[in-house]
Amino acid sequence: MSETEGNRTAMDVSADIRSRRICADRFFAPETGRAPRPVVWFRPGARILIAGQAPGARVHSSGRPFTDPSGDRLRDWLGMDSQTFYDRDSLAIVRMAFCFPGYDAKGSDRSPPKICAKTWRAKVLDYMRDVPLVLLIGRYAQSWHLGTKSSVTETVASWRTHAPRAFPLPHPSWRNTGWLKKNPWFEADVLPALRLRVKEVLK
Repeated sequence: MSETEGNRTAMDVSADIRSRRICADRFFAPETGRAPRPVVWFRPGARILIAGQAPGARVHSSGRPFTDPSGDRLRDWLGMDSQTFYDRDSLAIVRMAFCFPGYDAKGSDRSPPKICAKTWRAKVLDYMRDVPLVLLIGRYAQSWHLGTKSSVTETVASWRTHAPRAFPLPHPSWRNTGWLKKNPWFEADVLPALRLRVKEVLK
């Protein structure tokens, strides 16, 4: 497949994702209260792939990934400015679900619907071709890509097993500030290695 054909195919897949509403019924539940709005952000040839969980409420409103404090923290972790982060030739964001899944009874984001990854993930990653650096944010992405059943803490702590191709990461949400304080090795050991690898693949 040529680069032009790959880009055209990826555009077709992106348009297909945006137009489909395979789990629309669940979005009319009271805890969601929103129509589905897929947030699609990928292009073949990207040097970095971010595999996350699902968009949050702010991203649902903006239609652009990581336009929230989580995004600010993630860009800091990567040592990356916004211009590079949103350059789809440099970085792709393919979450386990493309739409905001709503809140549960406790006010936390609901888990990404499995039907989304089952329908789209393999197809999208196939069109992405070989990406030299994959960032796996949270348990769902780590389980899907690495086949792990361990906790996020255990998976992130074993980051050397997966580097330099993949880096498992905790979610950069403010809710994880306590986790970062309990696990200072993440900022001391993982982030310097991650930032170095980001620079290497973006040369």
